Parts: sequence; C-alpha cells; structure tokens
Amino acid sequence: MADNTVTLVGNITDDPELRFTPSGAAVANFTVAVNRRWRTPEGQWEDKLDGFFRCNCWRDMAENVAESMTKGMRVVVTGRLQQRSWDDQEGNKRSAFEIQVDEVGPSLRWATASVQKSQRSGGGQSSGSGGSGSGGSGGGDWGAPAPVGGPAPADEGGF
Repeated sequence: MADNTVTLVGNITDDPELRFTPSGAAVANFTVAVNRRWRTPEGQWEDKLDGFFRCNCWRDMAENVAESMTKGMRVVVTGRLQQRSWDDQEGNKRSAFEIQVDEVGPSLRWATASVQKSQRSGGGQSSGSGGSGSGGSGGGDWGAPAPVGGPAPADEGGF
C-alpha cells in the first residue's frame, strides 16, 4: 500500500492568506521555506535552502492557522503531496506540487507555545464517535479536529 505523507519543518515565509470558497468553506494558504544547517569539519555553519513548499489548509484548521501563525514562525507540517496542473494564459501546460495539510503546529525546538482549544460552532456537524466534528472531540482539552470528509476520532484519553 502506497503512502503519500510528507512532513516539513521550516519557516512560514509570509502571513497565511485566509479566503473563502463560494460555498463558504475557509481555506488558508501559506508557504514554508525548508532549509538545513550544519557545522563543517572546520567549525563553520553551512546553510542550504531545500525549497519553498506551498501549503493549503481547509475549514476550521484554515481559520486556526490564520489566527495563530505569522511570517517567520517555525512550524511542523504534515500532509499529503498533491500535484495541480493548469494551462497558463499563453496555453502552456503548467504544474505545481502543493501540500494538503493534515496537521500543523509550531516547532518547539527553539520556542515555546501556549495552546488554546478552539471554541467554534460547526453549524450542526456531528459524528457518531463522540466528537463535535468542528473544533474538537467533545471530551478533554486535547480533542482532535475532524479530518476532512470523515468523522472526528474518538478521544485518545490524553498524553
């Protein structure tokens, strides 16, 4: 079974852009710059930019990202790599790879964070597994948001 999961650790290059589809679904887009740093045998720091990766979040996560993340923040992103193709104005075929984000959060390697559970109402969404479908799984402070297209997972009981 093939798995298409990627994890990025890098810095957000600009404040996330929050938009809404005609049906009202929130989408946030941001770019993560991924670079590596290491010490040479001579003791000097070496840096190498590995690339810029466009990331897309949907619904409640999009709103949370727009409220919480800012330019320059170091983040950890997990998601699925997706190729998008289109024809440009001159009729040339173009394509780009983007990350459809499943999870995103601050990197705590050189920073601290204060986490607050979202208190959004999801317009009546609910799942049969005890979750609210929007903003958490109903019980405990560490409920997971519902995945896109599926019910919220049952509470794992914390850490």
